Amino acid sequence: VFYHPDRVGLNGKIFRLHKFRSMVTDAETGGQAQWAKTDDDRVTGLGRFIRKTRIDELPQLVNILKGEMSIIGPRPERLQFVQHLKHVIPFYDERHRYKPGLAGWAQLRYPYGASDEDTRKKLEYDLYYIKNASIFLDFVILIETIEVVIWGREAH
Repeated sequence: VFYHPDRVGLNGKIFRLHKFRSMVTDAETGGQAQWAKTDDDRVTGLGRFIRKTRIDELPQLVNILKGEMSIIGPRPERLQFVQHLKHVIPFYDERHRYKPGLAGWAQLRYPYGASDEDTRKKLEYDLYYIKNASIFLDFVILIETIEVVIWGREAH
């Protein structure tokens, strides 16, 4: 029912993320992290529903209560991806100077990415958020995230 991948948080600290499982149990062969795809065949029927409704993210409220995440901030990434991306994308580690969030500016502004180039573009939004973080920007992100969840507006 639950999936607990390790993620990279504030200042590069590793923490265990809580999610409802949406993919088959052996989705990653050999323990190798793989980018999820839009129509990923590893996602179960129920998994498609909980992803579309964002229910799979609800257990991350535990991460927020534990202080590992905030409600708004750059989304936490997997260690295997971070180890690669920090060597190929300048300033990638800068996003770890801020507590990761349940909802992020990059996810609202850029379509789902599954490549180094997509990650480079999303990083621009993460760095914009970090540089311009404010209660107003957090409010905008929160409202837009609620629109995505309630009205099923396409989330990125």
